[in-house]
Amino acid sequence: MFNTLFNRLIITITPFLPRRIVWKIAGRYVAGKTSAKALAVVRQLNDKGYSATVDILGEHTHSKSEAAEITREYMNIYDEISEQKLDCNISIKPSHIGQDISNKILQTNVDKLLVKAEETNNFLRIDMESSAVTDNTISLYKNCRRKYKHVGTVFQAYLYRSQSDLEKLTQDGSFNFRLCKGIYKEPPSIAIQRRGKINSNFLKLLRFAFEKEIYVAIATHDLDILKSVYALISELNISTDKFEFQVLYGVPMSGWLEKHLKNNFKVRVYIPFGVDWYAYSIRRLKENPNIAGYILKDLFRR
Repeated sequence: MFNTLFNRLIITITPFLPRRIVWKIAGRYVAGKTSAKALAVVRQLNDKGYSATVDILGEHTHSKSEAAEITREYMNIYDEISEQKLDCNISIKPSHIGQDISNKILQTNVDKLLVKAEETNNFLRIDMESSAVTDNTISLYKNCRRKYKHVGTVFQAYLYRSQSDLEKLTQDGSFNFRLCKGIYKEPPSIAIQRRGKINSNFLKLLRFAFEKEIYVAIATHDLDILKSVYALISELNISTDKFEFQVLYGVPMSGWLEKHLKNNFKVRVYIPFGVDWYAYSIRRLKENPNIAGYILKDLFRR
C-alpha cells in the first residue's frame, strides 16, 4: 500500500523536479544525448549477445531544415554502425523527419535513408504513431518497400484495424513488422481499451503472422504475454529465424531477456537518445514509477 502511494506521488511530482534530478532517473531509459554515447551502449549490448535499434528522440518537427538535419544525423549513424561493425539498425518516427510538413518532404528524407541503408547493408524501421497517420504511414512503408526490401513498419494490437491492415499487406508478399500494444490515447471507437482484450488481440495478430510466415518483432514487456508467446512458438514449431523479441532500453524484464538468449531467440533492444530526452523520460517514468522511486530513495539516502 505504501509503495503504491509513493509511486503515485512520484508520478505527480516528477514533472516538477529539477532536470538534473530527472536526468539521473532518465539515465536508465535514455542512452545519452549523442549518437556516440548511444552507439557505445549498442557495443556493450552486442557484447552481451543483444541486437539493437537506435532512435533519435523527438517528433512533430515543423521546420524543413530541422527535418533535413535529423535525416543527416540518421545517415551518419548508418555510417558509424557500418564502420564499427555493430549489430544495430535504425527506427524513425515519420513526424520527426517531415510528415507534419508535407508528404513530399517526408518521402524525400526517407528516400535518403533508404539509399544509405542499402549502401551500408542495413535495415530501416518506420515507426507507427497515432491513428491520425496510420494510413499515411502504411502508404509510406509500401512506397519504401518497392524501393528497398530491408524496411519494416509497426502495427499496434489495440487498434481494431490492425488485423485487416496485416491481411492486406500479406497479399503483396512477405514483409517485416514490429507488433506492439500501442501507447497513444485513442478513442474506444477505434481502439481496444481493456488490457486483457488488448493482450488477446496481440496474440491473435502474432498467430496470424506466424501462420503466414511473416517476420515479426515481438515488442512487449508484459510477462503474461511472453508466457503465451512461448507456448505459441512451441505449438506452431516456429523457426527462430521468423521472429525476434524487442524491448525498450532500461525496462526491467525479470530475467526474460536472459531466458530468450538461452533459447537462442534473437533479442533487440530499442535505444533512444538525444537532446529531446525530457518528454520521453517523463512518459517512461509514468509507465514505470518503481524506477523513479528506487532512484529517488537512493538520492535521499545520500
